Amino acid sequence: MAFTGEEKSSQNPTIATPSTDNSPQHKQEFNAWQLWNMSIGFLGIQFGWGLQMANMSSIFEHLGASAHSIPILWLAAPLTGLLVQPVIGNLSDHTWTPLGRRRPYILVGALLASMALVLMPQCSSLWMAAGLLWILDTSANTSMVPFRAFVGDLLPKQQRTKGFAMQSVMVGLGAIAASMLPWLLSHLFAVNSATGPAQQIPQSVTWSFYIGAGLFLSTVLWTVLTTAETPPPDLDRFDQLKEKRGGIRQSFSETWQVLGQMPPTMYRLAWVQIFTWLGIFCFFIYFPPAVARNIFGAVDIQSTLYNQGIEWAGLCFAVFNAVCIPFSFLLPWLTRRVGRKVIHIICLLCGGFSLIALLKIQQPWLLLPSMVGFGLAWASAQAIPYAILTYALPTQRRGIYQGIFNFFIVLPEIAVSLGFGWIMEHWLQDNRLTAVVLGGNFLVIAAGLMVFVPTEAKQLAAQQTSQQQVTEPAVVDSTV
Repeated sequence: MAFTGEEKSSQNPTIATPSTDNSPQHKQEFNAWQLWNMSIGFLGIQFGWGLQMANMSSIFEHLGASAHSIPILWLAAPLTGLLVQPVIGNLSDHTWTPLGRRRPYILVGALLASMALVLMPQCSSLWMAAGLLWILDTSANTSMVPFRAFVGDLLPKQQRTKGFAMQSVMVGLGAIAASMLPWLLSHLFAVNSATGPAQQIPQSVTWSFYIGAGLFLSTVLWTVLTTAETPPPDLDRFDQLKEKRGGIRQSFSETWQVLGQMPPTMYRLAWVQIFTWLGIFCFFIYFPPAVARNIFGAVDIQSTLYNQGIEWAGLCFAVFNAVCIPFSFLLPWLTRRVGRKVIHIICLLCGGFSLIALLKIQQPWLLLPSMVGFGLAWASAQAIPYAILTYALPTQRRGIYQGIFNFFIVLPEIAVSLGFGWIMEHWLQDNRLTAVVLGGNFLVIAAGLMVFVPTEAKQLAAQQTSQQQVTEPAVVDSTV
């Protein structure tokens, strides 16, 4: 529940009524319950992502995909992010409706993504699965990008790291549940996980997607109904700027213009993000089949051994996300004492070396300790770059800059989707485990590049200088 003003609604004490005073000194800190209400929708979004990450590669293999064709089938995920995120970010910057600024996009994305989750397990061919992945990723991105700006809009500066850390908690909770669900349905509820000509995708996976659709939609609805947004203080000026910058065509034009005006901190963080997500994407698309084939020794994708390997990989996903939750609570305390930059370097190194160590693992249970190190990197990647970036951005352009920042997640993923199949076939001999280990090396490189990111004190000084040089009057909005 967002409480951004001086008073609550007398009709409904669970919904905050925002004040029109948007100055930093009048922004009240959120309590734990308000942060929970504000962030719970992110749990549903991440449940959908978690199902996709843990199961799509195996779904593709069940439908006949080879190891070197899997990356191109994942192209939908990064390409939709590249096209959708900056446009939705800019549109939400210049939107005001009775439902607010960000919430209309969050809600519409949830409705469409939930429908895609319901339909995904019914696919009978690769082209159907790939097509639905386009719809799912477009919809999930429509919800996710405004959610990132939502935190900056509503929270006072001193709570933003805590707010992004809470989102990391939701990432962990959603992904843990999504990753474990097929195993739980199979082993505790006796849902059939066998496959064959008449049942290409296991029933345990099918029901997991159905449950995920319901959770995605219900948690987003909870956030939308319990968290109010603050209207811009000057709606006439806001509408004028919307006419100038708020359309889809204007969004692309504005994105191109803003891309050339990135603050130095954002530019250097971009290189860190590129190598971070090269590593993470290699892990996500190849780890489940690597466990099934390299660790469990499965050869036939219709065998029980293969399905056991995929389910065990889901448990591994649950472990690294379980690490993410308590560590996310520690992040604000650690960053205050050590600094965001140093903590992120340490976490990236832990994740990188944990993936490299998989080369020496032969027993399935030994995968679990390695997931602890990757969990530290995952938690940090979900929170610290965004917290660092927030201090370097002009407040009235936060949405579009957040969308552009996600370029440096999706561009390396597009590179993997388009080029990694050739690398798998000609250099790595379709060895899925080697691809995961290569991802660990990318994380180590990202840690080295993080050394060159400016400290927070330098960011604030640079931002103040930049703001003093702005000649066009800016709209002061609720993100101050």
